[in-house]
Amino acid sequence: MAALFEAQRLIAGWSQPAMVPFDGSLMPKQILGVTGPNGVGKTTLLSALSGRAPVFSGELRLRPGLRLAVQTQEVPPVAGIPLNGRELLALTGASSAGLPPWLLERLDIRLDRLSGGQRHYLALWAVLGTPADLILLDEPTNNLDAAGVAHLGQALRMLADQGAGIVVVSHDHDFVDTVSDRVIALKGPGDGK
Repeated sequence: MAALFEAQRLIAGWSQPAMVPFDGSLMPKQILGVTGPNGVGKTTLLSALSGRAPVFSGELRLRPGLRLAVQTQEVPPVAGIPLNGRELLALTGASSAGLPPWLLERLDIRLDRLSGGQRHYLALWAVLGTPADLILLDEPTNNLDAAGVAHLGQALRMLADQGAGIVVVSHDHDFVDTVSDRVIALKGPGDGK
């Protein structure tokens, strides 16, 4: 079984490098947690893995034909857009099967009439339901209550058991420690990593 990605001394960024060097790899069926303080490049790492941020140095190898699903911290504005949860899931081909009851019963309500946490979880579910080999999640527990966080953890484990590789970037150390098979803690330039 080939690694989904392998990185050695990877440094990526935008107009200039925006992360500390990263070494790591991920196999199918694994969940990798990435933690660290602001400014070490956790989000930039996900952007490099998804091909959005240019690589300045080091090496990044992605498995050929890799299918990606990416959740970012940016929440698209939905005010005034007559789109409901069922329609959002249909846009990505995600199924409503497995959604928690507290959200399943709200699928026919317009997105702009849901709470921020409900919208966030539906957007997450739309990403998680996309056929993908590698799922990249940036602060997925933001805006979620305890029930949402618990359900997300179970959903990620199920996806990994079905063969997906998942990278979770988060400041929520308890969540990362609970769901991850392995955790890489990025440190600032003066901290030795």
